Amino acid sequence: MDEAALCGWLRRATGDEALRITALTRLSGGAIQQNWALDVETAEGARRWVLRTDAPAVLAVSLPRAAEFALLRAAREAGVTVAEPIFLCEDMGVIGRPFFVMGRVEGIAAAHRVVKQAAPHGDEVVAALGRELARIHRIRPPRADLTFLGDPPADAARAMIAAMRARLDEAGTPRPVLEWGLRALERTAPPPVAPVLCHHDFRTGNVMIDGARVAAVLDWEFAAWGDPHADLGWFCAKCWRFGAHAREAGGIGAREAFYAGYESEAGTRIDRARMPWWELMATIRWAVIAADQAARHLSGQERSLELALTGHIVPELELDVLAMTEAL
Repeated sequence: MDEAALCGWLRRATGDEALRITALTRLSGGAIQQNWALDVETAEGARRWVLRTDAPAVLAVSLPRAAEFALLRAAREAGVTVAEPIFLCEDMGVIGRPFFVMGRVEGIAAAHRVVKQAAPHGDEVVAALGRELARIHRIRPPRADLTFLGDPPADAARAMIAAMRARLDEAGTPRPVLEWGLRALERTAPPPVAPVLCHHDFRTGNVMIDGARVAAVLDWEFAAWGDPHADLGWFCAKCWRFGAHAREAGGIGAREAFYAGYESEAGTRIDRARMPWWELMATIRWAVIAADQAARHLSGQERSLELALTGHIVPELELDVLAMTEAL
């Protein structure tokens, strides 16, 4: 990264010609985008920021950084706990990729640590996460600031089935178990409901936790209009419990505690009958994404052990799909 060019841009953005970068370090995590700890010294004192930019190879379904920046602003205005979006740069001449700068938030995001450390107050944590998700779902179309999301689907469930089939077809690798699961979902699809803003990756690992407190909801690059039960099912799906399968809400706490937090903030009741459908869809969707991540490594565009290993979880997810489809 061209640190001198970045420093010059930040000076112009802040109007502070004395600004200097004191540290710029790649952060761990972020399997799809890159996050950098950015420490600067300004005329008003030290600032601790995070710079978020594209990875060398990105998933086609990932929103661009300008869209993610706009989503952070909309979420913050809706009362969702997110890092403060500060600056957006779409000039490719600065660091070679678009980026934005946001405030740095303290807490734990690494899923395996969250699952272990949050367990003593797990129900309190998942209730708080339920409230955060309900605030996200208060954002509804139409929104002039979110036009890049396009029109909401007439039927979010069937639109998701079509999207997963298209991704499988594009990849070209036979996945009969996933196709079988999609056919089962097609035959049992729930009727559509009014669309809301779905985070579409609201899970353990994408939320920062500080003790029993939610410090931030992270990674908005998959957000779209959809069925609110899609987010609820994604969070509760077995594949996102990180081994703590008995704690059905993200491997952190009880499912009903998560639901209670959501319902208290939303003022509406979750349709529990829809949840098995969306949890099966979550498992299939994660299997499709995992295969796509491995393809990024195999393409040679981004050689990464993490991406390569992600592809190896697909068979386990297919076993879950078989069991969940039978139960459905």
